[in-house]
Amino acid sequence: MANYKYHILLCGGTGCTASESPKIKENFIQLLAEKNLTDDVQVVTTGCFGFCEKGPIVKILPDNTFYTQVKPEDCREIIDEHIIKGRKVQRLLYENPEDNKHISDSKHMGFYKKQMRIALRNCGFIDPENIDEYIARDGYKALASVLEQNDPKATIDLIKKSGLRGRGGAGFPTGLKWELCAKNAADQKYIICNADEGDPGAFMDRSILEGDPHSIIEAMAIGGFCIGATIGLVYIRAEYPLAIHRLQIAINQAREYGLLGKNIFGTDFDFDIILRYGAGAFVCGEETALIHSMEGLRGEPTFKPPFPAVEGYLKKPSNVNNVETYANIPVIINKGWEWFSSIGTEKSKGTKVFALAGQINNVGLIEVPMGITLREVIYEIGGGIKGGKKFKAVQTGGPSGGCLTEKFLDTPIDYDNLVAAGSMMGSGGMIVMDETSCMVSVAKFYLDFTVEESCGKCRQQASVRNP
Repeated sequence: MANYKYHILLCGGTGCTASESPKIKENFIQLLAEKNLTDDVQVVTTGCFGFCEKGPIVKILPDNTFYTQVKPEDCREIIDEHIIKGRKVQRLLYENPEDNKHISDSKHMGFYKKQMRIALRNCGFIDPENIDEYIARDGYKALASVLEQNDPKATIDLIKKSGLRGRGGAGFPTGLKWELCAKNAADQKYIICNADEGDPGAFMDRSILEGDPHSIIEAMAIGGFCIGATIGLVYIRAEYPLAIHRLQIAINQAREYGLLGKNIFGTDFDFDIILRYGAGAFVCGEETALIHSMEGLRGEPTFKPPFPAVEGYLKKPSNVNNVETYANIPVIINKGWEWFSSIGTEKSKGTKVFALAGQINNVGLIEVPMGITLREVIYEIGGGIKGGKKFKAVQTGGPSGGCLTEKFLDTPIDYDNLVAAGSMMGSGGMIVMDETSCMVSVAKFYLDFTVEESCGKCRQQASVRNP
């Protein structure tokens, strides 16, 4: 980075890509060449910055200037004013809705102030298609440490002590899940990444794979070493073409660097990753249905036991975690279980990523410490309800969750409190409704039954599912 005077970071997540961020990059590169600035300014496509409501986003380093809703035709003004003359383009800065003042640094925006990015630590900071940038931010350091220590049980104990629970919805302790699989002897085991993400409105796992694919590769290799697996499988929905593309690039780069394959880091540990594609069936997010789908069978859940830790993929012991769960693993190993365990609540440690959407001012991807309240998320991070309308309800947990009304706004967000309130964490979808939202449409979208075109009937039906 020291070779350049400026760095132009451009959001390359799916949302911004659909809003012409590739054309913006093309224009920047063309203008820099035209003005002989190619050696002074680097243009980098990153993963999602999170603030999807204001995309496409362009961030200028080293002054951390945050430009919002940038269009291809804005590139010339940014180059002429900011890069050449050192003057910020005021009209492209974020405008605080409370006082209508412009804010140039994302650290001072309400959307980011209460966030704590662990799983999303590299999204919006690095080029996801460049392994060197991941390595520069402690990438593969955790894997090297684990292999150097050469003690799978000690690593599993560390994950158990951290208190990390599965981020896919059920919240089962991750370390315990690894331990159960590690205890089962077999000639072959598998470690599986659930990247199916079927909850409506959820895009957490997709964004991590688009913005930081190497973190998942590293975590799966660590998990494979701990449970005794030499093969990893990523079950990813085919509707995620950009995530698939970047994950495949990352896998190829890791193989080229000797971080996947035979004798990783000069040890006797062999590990590689294979991709398997889903066809968008919601039920395949359940681990036994997912395993059946990967085997070429109908994606139907089966009764447990046997659990996948005993009889999983191809009837061999298998461990299944989702993308966000894996994204936490390298950080826990690098910073220690005590550090991770100090974040969150007594029974829900660390942070949680949510896809915040609906009738809210700041739509986007957020990561917050467990224990933050729904009110803080909706009114401070989310910026309140659009148009100053009254809050009606927030739906969490996807089709398996529920709608929480105003009386639940001060509920701390963690696994147990959301269940007690009549909803659940789920994988992290969070959809906000205002006073004009019709519960008929909500019921039709989330609940598996037919409702009449009547709000009264809809509320009656919904109360059966979510008292």
